[in-house]
Amino acid sequence: MTRDELDVDPEELYGRLKTYEGRTAASGGAGRDPVNEPMIRHWCEAMGDTNPAYPAVAPPTMLQAWTMGGLAGHPGGSARSEAYDELLALLDDAGCTSVVATDCEQEYLRPLRPGDRVTFDAVIESVSPRKTTKLGTGYFVTTRMNVRAGDGELVGTHRFRILKYAPARPKRAAKSEPKRTPEPKRKSEPPADRPRRPRPVINRDNAGFWEGVARHQLLIQRCLDCATPRFPWLPGCGACGSQRWEAVEASGAGTVFSYVVMHHPPFPAFDPPYAVALIELAEGVRMVSDITGVPYDKVRIGMPVELEFLRVDEELELPVFRGAEA
Repeated sequence: MTRDELDVDPEELYGRLKTYEGRTAASGGAGRDPVNEPMIRHWCEAMGDTNPAYPAVAPPTMLQAWTMGGLAGHPGGSARSEAYDELLALLDDAGCTSVVATDCEQEYLRPLRPGDRVTFDAVIESVSPRKTTKLGTGYFVTTRMNVRAGDGELVGTHRFRILKYAPARPKRAAKSEPKRTPEPKRKSEPPADRPRRPRPVINRDNAGFWEGVARHQLLIQRCLDCATPRFPWLPGCGACGSQRWEAVEASGAGTVFSYVVMHHPPFPAFDPPYAVALIELAEGVRMVSDITGVPYDKVRIGMPVELEFLRVDEELELPVFRGAEA
């Protein structure tokens, strides 16, 4: 995207944006509820976290949960600052009207315990130079939230980064050329214009899993010291920390533990709406998968499923699960 598309002087705009670094993004924040055991239990059940330390303390990754205002918003006294609103308005005026959250970083200084009252404030930590991404051209804005217990003790920080950007213009269609008689293709080749699914990231930690898929085997790991099964593949056991493990073939039987129906955003290789499910295998681990054999609106929690392998294209085959309508 060019300077003309943003219709601003990039250097002048960036200079104005930098003046907001270090200014308050939010102040006077207070958790709607004290840290409490019911929320900890619900979180652990949803995440499948059976660590015996909970609920005597809250899982560290719940840090942001205690600061969220929910649909009703935060109680009186907490507010987003004028400086942060001005920063976003400045980006809007420059044509960066779209926003996407990109990542977050958390630091834990001490565990939160039931009864702790959480307060928080936030600062505009940084604004990046202009960046060009596949989504468009814009600026990364990072805020840092400081989370404190009721006595003012800093218990953690939460950095949240967004990209405020001007959407990239769609590429113009190429000029039409005289039609040519296509060369005959092998039956195994998909049409040249058919979008391909994203490729899985294969590394030394999960290569064995994909080797199993190539043999039509669904392989999970089992710790050789405490026998705990695990998935996805990891170099160490989350239960005892051992790095000794073996690969075992799952039976392929499972049930739908949870699911979502995807409507948006559209992606060329998929045809929404479609169901994506979290499958609980008979061996006790869970994995995300497509559901085949039933319409998206017939998928239900608890529905039995069976493993099958789906040939997506000439290079990619994936383990999926076939459901059966009741």
